[in-house]
Amino acid sequence: MPGDGKVFLVGAGPGDPRLITVRGLQCLQVADVVLYDGLANLALLEQAPRAEKISVGKHGKDPIWQQSAINKRLIALASEGKQVVRLKGGDPAVFGRTAEELTALQ
Repeated sequence: MPGDGKVFLVGAGPGDPRLITVRGLQCLQVADVVLYDGLANLALLEQAPRAEKISVGKHGKDPIWQQSAINKRLIALASEGKQVVRLKGGDPAVFGRTAEELTALQ
């Protein structure tokens, strides 16, 4: 049913792909789309074999995507009924812009 998509904010952990949470791994395995940061270990993308992968990270000081564009893309994909993972390096609640993304998704 259109609009029944979900967005999962998943922290990639401290770098070793074996240290991702079980729930984070499950989200990757069923994802239709993964939007990922450059700080996330890219080996984790192998856990989402059928997903479209979109890099939204930063290179140097120049962001590839503005945060507002990431938020809009998350909303649009979920509105299309997709299961979306926003894969962020480390613990996104501590180091990332999780609050901004959660506010946009509400």
